[in-house]
Amino acid sequence: MKDISWWWTDFTGDEANRLTNAINQGHISQGSVAMEFEQRVGELLDVPYVVATTNGSTALLMALIAAGVGPDDEVIVPNRSWIATAHAPLILGARVALVDVESDSTRIDPENIEKKITPRTKVILPVHLNGRSAGMDEINRLGREYGLTVIEDAAQAFYSRNSTGYLGAQSFAGCFSMALGKLISTGQGGFVVTKDESTYKILKAMRSHGLTDVIDVTYNTRPGFNFKFTDIHASIGLAQLDKLPASISRVNKIHEKYLNAMGDLPFLTLLPVDVGVGGIPIYNEVLCPQREKLIQYLESKNIQARPFAPDLNTAEYFGNTERFPNSEIFGNQGICLPCGPGQPLENIDRVIDALRSFGR
Repeated sequence: MKDISWWWTDFTGDEANRLTNAINQGHISQGSVAMEFEQRVGELLDVPYVVATTNGSTALLMALIAAGVGPDDEVIVPNRSWIATAHAPLILGARVALVDVESDSTRIDPENIEKKITPRTKVILPVHLNGRSAGMDEINRLGREYGLTVIEDAAQAFYSRNSTGYLGAQSFAGCFSMALGKLISTGQGGFVVTKDESTYKILKAMRSHGLTDVIDVTYNTRPGFNFKFTDIHASIGLAQLDKLPASISRVNKIHEKYLNAMGDLPFLTLLPVDVGVGGIPIYNEVLCPQREKLIQYLESKNIQARPFAPDLNTAEYFGNTERFPNSEIFGNQGICLPCGPGQPLENIDRVIDALRSFGR
């Protein structure tokens, strides 16, 4: 293991106590602790309905099922995202229609969305990567104009805002992740938020094989699966929510340190996050034409840096032969520098010193 890992989440607060209390009180499977967690998230994001589930990928799958996505439908997805965004519609038998991102950002380019809309298009699935808001005004306008459902992948954008409000709460449904590399983490976990009561009821029943009552069982009109969230994970999530202000403060300080150092690092381009409006930069992402050389150099200093995941169109099973020139820049040059709400600030100083020595 490297002295400085690319990500650090802190679980040394009240997580162990809450976890122990949940177990000692018999709160194991989904129950009152999970409900408390959902209520807390709803209050934070100003949404009436939250459905916690096993992970962010499941959250995407559930939202797409609730929107009626199935075989022969098309779902529009940005070419820059974690692969889960595209796997969810693919598993449902839908075609994934990839769209290039903006030239200076990993956000989906709204100008290219309309070109991909066909009679089979069912959903537009924008992604708020690293707390950066996709162009929701324009995307929602296209949804209204063409009768399409908009679902937000806000896996990397918990508690981030744009000028309208919280990301993930500006469409049919928003999908969040609580995997390890997120602002709040339960190891694995996720949730779907919605402002629509009927959608909430569908999601809630879907999480338990379509059942509204698991004691007095009656089979309803919609199927579901076991997508339940445990009280054990929820107890960790509540402790993480207690630390949310401190976690936000830490990732903002880390981002500020990197930002202030950029004048000494002309070989790097820091990808901006609109912190002033409310974006939360959980990652510190840079472009470097010498990516592999830089990563190897940092490794020699016992510092781990993470290259960006490949562009989605490089996965052959999507059957896409189109080129995405803007995406290629990020896919070929992108690096995530050490960060995370548990990352000590002195580690960031060491990383910056190493970057300066690399540039000499």
